[in-house]
Amino acid sequence: MPNNFKLAPSILSADFSNLQSALTICEKGGADWIHVDVMDNQFVPNLTIGPPVIKSLRPKTNKFIDVHMMVIEPEKLVEPFARAGADLITFHIEATNKPKEIIDLIKSTGKQVGISIKPSTPLSELELFYDQIDLVLVMSVEPGFGGQGYIPETTERIRSIKQRLTEECLQDQVLIEVDGGIKLHNAKIVLDAGADILVAGSEVFNAKDPIQIIKKFYKLAE
Repeated sequence: MPNNFKLAPSILSADFSNLQSALTICEKGGADWIHVDVMDNQFVPNLTIGPPVIKSLRPKTNKFIDVHMMVIEPEKLVEPFARAGADLITFHIEATNKPKEIIDLIKSTGKQVGISIKPSTPLSELELFYDQIDLVLVMSVEPGFGGQGYIPETTERIRSIKQRLTEECLQDQVLIEVDGGIKLHNAKIVLDAGADILVAGSEVFNAKDPIQIIKKFYKLAE
């Protein structure tokens, strides 16, 4: 298990009427990243937030802002999110037939690049792009809503990606992020499989003491 993994609390599960509180929780808990789920009600059956929210959050935190775009035509939102202050922009491999162009577009904005993959999408879809990206986001639930249960088969998918990255000597260049159903009770399994970053939403923000939950995640690596 990596002893320097990062936790990325997902504000999808936070109180949208008080996102400053969510930032304070992440700050006091010591979370490394802020994960922002962007949904367009077309690629997935939910509608969330856009660049104006990122623009509002950016001056309030120095945390790394991790934007996960679950949208069709992701190329139309790359530059708005980059201007708003995202640090990393992830798009779905299933949402486009021109992934190389989107990778190049994100790079042109000076931001880090991630590709996400749904639970049912073959890992072979990623093969051509490992050496061009900074992160693979492995969905461990069907994207669209928070609070779902972790799909057990994801663990082997994480192992397979880690093995492939190691074979290509990219294990130090490309991070593996896992999103969906991440809880304290299964986090170690996910980390042992090869994850570098854990996205946790409801486990953190639905807790009575979310700051302590964040700290408990990090204690798993001690």
